[in-house]
Amino acid sequence: MRKILLAAALATFAGASFAAPVTYNLDPTHTNVLAQWSHFGFSHPFANFGDVEGTLVYDADNVAASSVEVTLPLSGLEAFSSKFNDHLRSADFFDAAKYPTAKFKSTKVEDAGEGKLKVTGDLTIKDKTHPVVLDVTLNKAADHPMLKAPAIGFDATTTILRSDFGVGAYAPNVGDEVTLRITTEGTAAKAK
Repeated sequence: MRKILLAAALATFAGASFAAPVTYNLDPTHTNVLAQWSHFGFSHPFANFGDVEGTLVYDADNVAASSVEVTLPLSGLEAFSSKFNDHLRSADFFDAAKYPTAKFKSTKVEDAGEGKLKVTGDLTIKDKTHPVVLDVTLNKAADHPMLKAPAIGFDATTTILRSDFGVGAYAPNVGDEVTLRITTEGTAAKAK
């Protein structure tokens, strides 16, 4: 039932046929990309990739026609300590002066059950690109109450190996496996 309501809502937003895809611009103020890893087994710190920019195309009737493309400016990387922020942006890890952004571009979107998707795509960090599969949950698709425009929100998770991307300093003591948790919302142009 939820999928039917979502499809109907998106078709209404698009102002066209039921199958019309809707393009959303991601809202950086309501998007978090959190990375978490093990630090010698003692703690599991987080870093947030802030100021995310991106576009999401969602077709409720044909999810395979959906796509997402995201840029993560590493200047927005926030680990909640200025000293650690500087270390993460250094050549030991992201080398943000040389590689100022990380990018994700989907290559396949699949229905994974009611309100769930599997999004496969290419993640690029430090000019190293590897496939990543996101487990995605649709949170809500509706007219945004403040913006009076179509809006959509998703959560997603995946696990990557930082060594795959040239960010593997101090592994295995500092965990190579990184869990990414993403929450995002986007808005489309107002219907005319």
